[in-house]
Amino acid sequence: MGFWKRVLVNALIFLALAGFFPHLIYVSSIWMALGASLVLGVLNALIKPVLLILSLPITILTLGLFSVVINAIMLQLTAWFVGSGFAFSGFGASILTAVIISLVNAIVSDRFARD
Repeated sequence: MGFWKRVLVNALIFLALAGFFPHLIYVSSIWMALGASLVLGVLNALIKPVLLILSLPITILTLGLFSVVINAIMLQLTAWFVGSGFAFSGFGASILTAVIISLVNAIVSDRFARD
């Protein structure tokens, strides 16, 4: 799946999660969701590979489960860069959002791969 499709899918996920779980994630507008999704894409391209290499021993030790924590850290960084229009209630909310985003992206990527 291409970069812009993933940005759009992530923005839709942010909006859906903000609608279903308003106590976990706050998104002020559609444009803020698109901006946060774009920032997340850029951070995933630039910072996430460095974090994955640095955390490789603990990721191997936890059989890959630490990658969920890295994804949650990336979401927290996104919220910090975007500002007050996009926020999580806590780190647990970031972890839950990271799991949901990973699952939905896997399903959508599989669907695009079949076409």
